[in-house]
Amino acid sequence: MTDEAYRAYLAEHELPAELADLLALITDGRNAHLVDGVREVLGRAPRDFTEFAREAAASGVWAG
Repeated sequence: MTDEAYRAYLAEHELPAELADLLALITDGRNAHLVDGVREVLGRAPRDFTEFAREAAASGVWAG
């Protein structure tokens, strides 16, 4: 989606222009870099979320 299309979408949903500007800054790619925070904090490589969700669901932790 282009920046113009994204802003038009947000405007159609009555999002204030100031918030649209902020969201455009977040999604423009300047923050698209990897960091090693998980490894640094946990002392291990991060896990794939799909793998985590599959294992959690199989364990029954979300069963009501």
